[in-house]
Amino acid sequence: MRSIQTMKPLAIKVFFLLTLLLVPQAFAVDASVEKQIRETLASVVPEEQVTRIRPTPFKDLYEVLLGPNVVYISGDGRYILKGDLLDMQSRENISERERKLARKNVLESLSERDFIEFSPAGADHLLYVFTDIKCGYCRKLHQDVPELNSKGIGVRYLAYPRGGMGTDASRTMESVWCAKDRQQALTDAKSDKEVEPKRCNNPVANEYELGRRFGIRGTPAIFTDDGEGLRGYLPPHEIEEILNEQP
Repeated sequence: MRSIQTMKPLAIKVFFLLTLLLVPQAFAVDASVEKQIRETLASVVPEEQVTRIRPTPFKDLYEVLLGPNVVYISGDGRYILKGDLLDMQSRENISERERKLARKNVLESLSERDFIEFSPAGADHLLYVFTDIKCGYCRKLHQDVPELNSKGIGVRYLAYPRGGMGTDASRTMESVWCAKDRQQALTDAKSDKEVEPKRCNNPVANEYELGRRFGIRGTPAIFTDDGEGLRGYLPPHEIEEILNEQP
């Protein structure tokens, strides 16, 4: 299946200068335009769900939340723009703001069977961490979990075998997600201890694909529960500072 990141360019690349081209933005999308956009995207990326379509400040250009991504598309569905929309007046990356919302929606849709959770009772914050059992910084972060928990920060692990599916790491992670005690199995796997091979209906492949759709390039890939992406491994005190600065 193709994700929006791997789509061949369907349109021109444009550099926007909002201060020059800014026009009033409507809040409604014409029903016929929305229908055309949805049909176009369904034919190109049927695996992705359109969660919102709204106008941009530009005539006949619409912003679409597509799974965990943001794309811009013309009203006739002919042109799709991949790139960031910047407001040069407010100095805000509008696309990243919307990607953050899209990621938040996707993360909130996950069920308890999808992640392996290490959280204190009544956690103040939650982190979603795409992890690999062989990654050194993933192991270091896992050692920090008790300290994070003591600060009221919970951790929800998602599987991201960096080498892809069909590797030894991916098979071990499938066994971890199928284990009776998944927390212990994950801890053992990150300590090079043997994990009993098990097979079940597990989310590892889906989470690997989700990570690719999120644009993950390395692990640990950490996201806050409001969809903000943090840069790789961070020590607990830095994570706490970032979370406490959130509105």
